Amino acid sequence: MTFDQILTALKKKEYRPVYFLMGEESYFIDQISDYITEHVLTDAEKGFNQHILYGKDTDIDTIITYARRFPMMASHQVVVVREAQNIKKIEELEAYIKNPLQSTILVINYKYKSLDKRKSFSKLVDKNGVLFESKRIYDNKLPDWIKSYLANRSFTIVPQAAQLLAEYLGSDLSKVSNELEKLIISLPAKTQITADHIEKNIGISKDYNIFELQNALGQRNILKSNQIINHFAANPNANPLPRTISSLYQFFMKLLTFHFLDDKSPTAAASKLGVNSYFVKDYIAAARQYPIRKLVAIIGTLREFDMKSKGLGNVSSSAGDLQKELIYKILHD
Repeated sequence: MTFDQILTALKKKEYRPVYFLMGEESYFIDQISDYITEHVLTDAEKGFNQHILYGKDTDIDTIITYARRFPMMASHQVVVVREAQNIKKIEELEAYIKNPLQSTILVINYKYKSLDKRKSFSKLVDKNGVLFESKRIYDNKLPDWIKSYLANRSFTIVPQAAQLLAEYLGSDLSKVSNELEKLIISLPAKTQITADHIEKNIGISKDYNIFELQNALGQRNILKSNQIINHFAANPNANPLPRTISSLYQFFMKLLTFHFLDDKSPTAAASKLGVNSYFVKDYIAAARQYPIRKLVAIIGTLREFDMKSKGLGNVSSSAGDLQKELIYKILHD
């Protein structure tokens, strides 16, 4: 079952006896687990029928003991095991999962790790309950995720603003959702969110950010590129060098990929590059500024500065100095 399918079923009160929630992205695991703890039982029922266990402080026998209890004055009891990835031999739950109590909802939060789906334990969980793998969202899918998240709350967002948030916040969905909630609380209902809203309510500069740096470099706008990188150098904590290098590497790799596309139409290019079709025009313009040979050299330079940022081949240059030197080499070498 997908995340949306699980939540839809829960909202219909269609419960399964076991939810094994695993994977690298904690956000979806927390959302499912929190929905169950907040909505299955009433506040009056929770006192006797809701139990929270922690992987470091419990074991398989204790979990099974709780799971096999019958609810008191309620239709269900809820047993949540947090940090279950710390439990050794989690597969020993098989004895219970073979015949789970239908009045118990056992929720296993198994974060940052995943079971081997080919093994019998995984297949048993999938047969008798819900086996959900929470995968990290790809960076190129993050702007669409932001758009969808806001749409569910009756807000819209312009493509540039969604891209700005994605570039600045990264793919930690818990962090992204927290920042989006700040916007939602601060703005009137059904607002179309722009870069101005983001700067005012979250503090991400609409003029001095990695997205604007990419645009300036794509246009070979030397003045604007230097203004932005000087701002980065003066504010290293808000604009760390590794994030700058990573974002620029992705940008120039996409630009190199664009050169080799047979079909450079907006729809086809957007699909291949993993970007919103709105931004394809920027790649078309940047491709005119950067031929293939130049892009190959830039990618080599980015790798060189990645090593320098980690202390290899760099004795005394600060992160700010490295950022300035990097941009100079991209524009002038």
